[in-house]
Amino acid sequence: MKRIFDVNPWHVLTTDFKPENKRLQESMTSLGNGYMGMRGFFEEDYSGDTLPGIYLGGVWYPDKTRVGWWKNGYPEYFGKVINAVNFIKINFKLNGTKIDLATANFSDFKLDLDMQHGTLTRSFIVDQDGQRVRVTFERFLSVAQKELSVQKVTFENLSDQTVELKVASALDADVKNEDANYDEHFWNVHEVSDDRLIAQTVPNDFETPQFTSGMQVSYVTKLNHKAAQVTDTATIDRYYGTLEAGASVSFEKRVVVVTSRDYPTDDAIMTALQRLTDTVSAQSFDDLLAAHEAGWADRWQQSDIQIEGDTEAQQGMRFNLFELFSTYYGDDPRLNIGPKGFTGEKYGGATYWDTEAFAVPVYLGITKPEVTRNLLMYRYKQLDGAYHNARQQGLDGALFPMVTFNGIECHNEWEITFEEIHRNGDIAFAIYNYTRYTGDTSYVLHEGSKVLTEISRFWADRVHFSKRNQQYMIHGVTGPDEYENNVDNNFNTNYLAQWTLKYTLEILDQVSDDQAAALNVTAEERAHWQDIVDRMYLPYDKDLDIFVQHDGYLDKDLAPVSAIPADQLPINQHWSWDHILRSPYIKQGDVLQVMYDFIDDFSKDQLKHNFDFYEPMTVHESSLSPAIHAVLAADLHYEDKAVAFYNRTARLDLDNYNNDTVDGLHITSMTGGWIAMVQGFAGMRVHDGQLSYRPFLPKQWTKYSFRQVFRDRIIEVTVDHNGTTLKLIAGEPIDVQVDGTTQTLTQN
Repeated sequence: MKRIFDVNPWHVLTTDFKPENKRLQESMTSLGNGYMGMRGFFEEDYSGDTLPGIYLGGVWYPDKTRVGWWKNGYPEYFGKVINAVNFIKINFKLNGTKIDLATANFSDFKLDLDMQHGTLTRSFIVDQDGQRVRVTFERFLSVAQKELSVQKVTFENLSDQTVELKVASALDADVKNEDANYDEHFWNVHEVSDDRLIAQTVPNDFETPQFTSGMQVSYVTKLNHKAAQVTDTATIDRYYGTLEAGASVSFEKRVVVVTSRDYPTDDAIMTALQRLTDTVSAQSFDDLLAAHEAGWADRWQQSDIQIEGDTEAQQGMRFNLFELFSTYYGDDPRLNIGPKGFTGEKYGGATYWDTEAFAVPVYLGITKPEVTRNLLMYRYKQLDGAYHNARQQGLDGALFPMVTFNGIECHNEWEITFEEIHRNGDIAFAIYNYTRYTGDTSYVLHEGSKVLTEISRFWADRVHFSKRNQQYMIHGVTGPDEYENNVDNNFNTNYLAQWTLKYTLEILDQVSDDQAAALNVTAEERAHWQDIVDRMYLPYDKDLDIFVQHDGYLDKDLAPVSAIPADQLPINQHWSWDHILRSPYIKQGDVLQVMYDFIDDFSKDQLKHNFDFYEPMTVHESSLSPAIHAVLAADLHYEDKAVAFYNRTARLDLDNYNNDTVDGLHITSMTGGWIAMVQGFAGMRVHDGQLSYRPFLPKQWTKYSFRQVFRDRIIEVTVDHNGTTLKLIAGEPIDVQVDGTTQTLTQN
């Protein structure tokens, strides 16, 4: 655990700059608006260790899969988000000396991510040759105009002598990825002029699209302008002037960014760039900022969670929601949520099963249903890729990818890519979860029934029948616990396969005749699916009264995590992979993940016995792990454990729990704070279409409140020492249960 920012309810703030924490600071001050995003790297060149990164939603590149031993069925390429043209670069010189904070003499450093208003501010005072100049950088990515990046730099002369100032601002395509298979650039510049740069991703051998990005820049400043310098890869605007003693000057940079995802030709890109630039030019910095802040105010009005009595918990919750909304707010149905979002290169910026298992519950509760429906449609529209993935393995139906941009699997680790097939069940569960929560059957009875049918066809082909046991089994898989590879009969996988087949059969009985004809599920298929449901093997130990994570798990040397010396944690950074695989230690909830998903289908004794057995064996080295443990602990009235898990998930990156935030934030696990509080502390459930709560108040807190979207209503829940208060903010009257008692909510 490492904390480098102050604890503040609305700010991620520090006045301490340490070069060894530079990447950590960059990750934790990332900005985004769903369309694009960037790490909090400096605008000016920095010669020390840094990871610059700007990323554009839906823009990626296929890197050739490179492995020592090629196995049939491997994906040909590994998809990755690529570092975009650097459009925020601003260098400056004071009295002819270029300022680089790796070498400059400076003081009064301040870095402030304002989560309430969605802005990043950095300031410092340069001390040079007896002269002092305060430099303040402000930036935001507009949520009012998604294509717009706005920066403002203010120079203030604090000395009694005149200072010569020079500014060089660039659109720079000379960028690369740190994790590329090849030490190469991904952009070819098509056109570069005084105020515009258009670049296209380099050709690839896999028939995936090339993407073109266009940037157009405009400036507002009283500094003098020199002719722009144009190179093969950049356009550089130079400004200069003098600062008298006590004087200040500002330099505004506005960049409009568009891509071929919306404008397919260079001509269309140029037309859009000019149109949007003209619109922006008619507004002042204050106008642009006000529109952006109003957008964030609307988001917070609907979804802010307020915690009294624990500022650390409050900051963690808002940081989670801020970075989650910065990554995805449902505005573009073609996009999804990558585990690192716009905050780093790791995981390639692609879509994982995290979306269905962790993001869907949150977006259901804080946004309009269309946002979650778009996430479901994302999978439906990629069915062709899922068919391809299944055929690669010689299987029927659809295998949705572990990692993807376009539906085609693009991850190159066999044990994850083609063994962690539980994600098919997670996608099916998300369809059920959406339908249960919203009451909207329009998706499940149409597009969703197609997805469920094809997933079921995959499961029916992937299982095998054990003649010795007269049961269906699934061998050679990896469950959510990725510290166990190539195991047989993972409980999570088997349970989800059985449940999916059962749910699909229920839905097939509800679809229209036309849809049933289109799905063409034969009577023989139905009978086979029902037989699998009836005779699926689910590992169970009667002596311990637990579901066994997989065949052979109980034969391991079972010792709790508390037996591991502290200096060997996290084990993924200290142990060999062989050591981890042989150990009993669980990366994240596996059996417990299923129990979280279907919490009402298990008895309290089952929940207790499995939680008490598996939680002590879990190292929580997946960022996704603490949230589900918080919910289960709360349900079992292990309130102190629930709070501890909440703190871990809400402050995972702020406190760098897993010592890996330098790579970028854990965006999909930032759903965990909401899950832990709303489903855990507040005990929110949906039973037969009715919303219910069983809240408790953590000892450290004096009050918490949140707003929840549910079936065209907005409900405000407040929990304090006096009990629970519900208020209907918008929508028609509704019956809600609190601690088993029904309340009718109406607007006052």
